[in-house]
Amino acid sequence: MGKPTGFMDYERKELTLRPVEERIQDWQEIKTSSLPHKEALQQQAARCMDCSIPFCHSGIMLNNMVSGCPLHNLMPEFNDCIYRGLDEFAYARLNKTNNFPEFTSHVCPAPCEGACCAGVVTAPVTIRNIEQYIIENAFAKGYVKPNIPAKRLDKKVAVIGSGPAGLACADQLNKKGYNVTVFERDNKPGGLLMYGIPNMKLDKKVLARRIQLLEEAGIVFKCNCEVGHKISSETLRKEYDAIVVCTGSPVARDLPVAGRNLEGVYFAKEYLTAATKAFLNNKEVIASLNAKDKDVVIIGGGDTGNDCMATAIRQGCKSVMQLEINPCLPRTRTEKNPWPEFPRVFKTDYGQEEALEVFKADPREFCVTSKELLADATGKHVGALRLCQNEWKGHGPEDIPGTERVVPAQLVILAMGFVGTEKSLFEEFKFNATARNNIDADDKTYMTSIPGVFAAGDARRGQSLVVWGIAEGRGAAAAVHKYLNNK
Repeated sequence: MGKPTGFMDYERKELTLRPVEERIQDWQEIKTSSLPHKEALQQQAARCMDCSIPFCHSGIMLNNMVSGCPLHNLMPEFNDCIYRGLDEFAYARLNKTNNFPEFTSHVCPAPCEGACCAGVVTAPVTIRNIEQYIIENAFAKGYVKPNIPAKRLDKKVAVIGSGPAGLACADQLNKKGYNVTVFERDNKPGGLLMYGIPNMKLDKKVLARRIQLLEEAGIVFKCNCEVGHKISSETLRKEYDAIVVCTGSPVARDLPVAGRNLEGVYFAKEYLTAATKAFLNNKEVIASLNAKDKDVVIIGGGDTGNDCMATAIRQGCKSVMQLEINPCLPRTRTEKNPWPEFPRVFKTDYGQEEALEVFKADPREFCVTSKELLADATGKHVGALRLCQNEWKGHGPEDIPGTERVVPAQLVILAMGFVGTEKSLFEEFKFNATARNNIDADDKTYMTSIPGVFAAGDARRGQSLVVWGIAEGRGAAAAVHKYLNNK
């Protein structure tokens, strides 16, 4: 594929980000351009090797981590098309497996690049940037059309939740001709794509553009419609031939320490949702969720914590700190993390880069245990956080005596991941739960313990990537199609 010597002739060059001092002044896209120079992308596509065994689209689990793309995107094929200037063919290959490349090219951590064969001897191919070029070029040239089915069937399917899994499931079923209605409890469709990811990382215009296409294709969206409140599961089962639950894994992991009930302590999703809603409505975020002139502490070292950091900087925080209970990752792969496993290596993301520029110090601290939230002079609001360094032993972290300290914190954000599906959903549907508090649904049929009711995405598999959500939605749609045909 591409140029046989491309990986030796050209160096890896990623799409550059806007200068920090410029981008922290607004909430717009952090990337310099949504449509990079074609010649530069052709050189990057030329780096794709004729590797014979393209692990980039394997989508297999190795050492409890995904290796390659869960959607099995045909990277070598669309890379070759871009190298040869066949843009429309490149879009056709990408569109074959990925319903929403404009989402994954912005927010996916690119396990495809971690499994790229070029990465064994040099830097991997910039697959994510090439994917973004393909889809944005396709929109610019009018290749992207609503997927209107040639014939409508007399079957109705309800999809609950409009995140990546729900949207992909609805799109696939609509292509087959089913009458699909998507129920969303929030005021806008998109799930975590809308309110869980800030605008500078995924511009909401990109999401709105896709939602409009889905509506033009015939999918009906009903927002502000929570199942169990506005409409019952019993009503849905009577009115629809199948139901697919794609409600995500919204129950956040809490911090069970003294002072947890103080004001000024929020889950990451609460904080990010408030910031995005304020931006979309052109209003100031409410004072309690505004980081302006506050010492901000983010507990959790993942991507969501990084998004919270970037948000706090744009709100004008006084300082920001990101705490991680685990040790710092190594700078390069270790023997325990060989290719083609997903590379567990130290990286500096856009929010951390911004904090480095603004505060002249790395905001991250590792091997830190949060011990207690301390009140300010009012006795009601958080004012500080008591910490302790830890050391990881065989059974987990242990506090290091004499390392306790107190840091100022008028806003504490909990970004420690998610622990399952909401209890109210199980009470409403009465389907079985797994030991991890997810919906118990078969890996192949996606069927829950209730016939005709399916589950997909984070609601079924637990907290995961956007690309997994899309893959799950596609899988559930195929299962629903088979079920209704057999029925």
